[in-house]
Amino acid sequence: MKKLIFSLIVFCLTFEVYSQITQLPEVVITAVNYKYLNAVENEDTDISVQMLQEKVAMYDIKESELYEDEYDVYNVSFFIPEGKILAAYDKDGKIIRTIEKFKDIKLPRAVQQAIGKRFPNWSLEKDVYLVNFHRDHDKIFKQYKVKLKNGNKTMRVKLDENGDFI
Repeated sequence: MKKLIFSLIVFCLTFEVYSQITQLPEVVITAVNYKYLNAVENEDTDISVQMLQEKVAMYDIKESELYEDEYDVYNVSFFIPEGKILAAYDKDGKIIRTIEKFKDIKLPRAVQQAIGKRFPNWSLEKDVYLVNFHRDHDKIFKQYKVKLKNGNKTMRVKLDENGDFI
């Protein structure tokens, strides 16, 4: 009798455990602003810039207190100590365009090498990174403005993200 009761208890517990397992459907999350992220992302870009750009891409204008159905364009500013991004969103939350400016960030390796090769005895004093994105244009504008110093002399140069002088 003890064996029968014990067997029934084990059977009931086993049945109860299996009944609690439910299969949930797979969830796929797609970034609304993947075109923006694909255009501006570069592995060699400064990490603080990448983090702010991701924040801009993930921003949900519909959840903002600024959102109202009657407006077609929303301008939102994002700031960090190194720079800022002004982003224009449409009423669906997609990025229309951005204007980005960052100061004194880590330069990409290609830019550093190009400056070192062309101006070997010069040191970096300041730099500014500019980015302009527009979803209707194929080309994105990325430019580094660099101030170099060698003793009493200073020089300003402009480069693209590949290290080509402009």
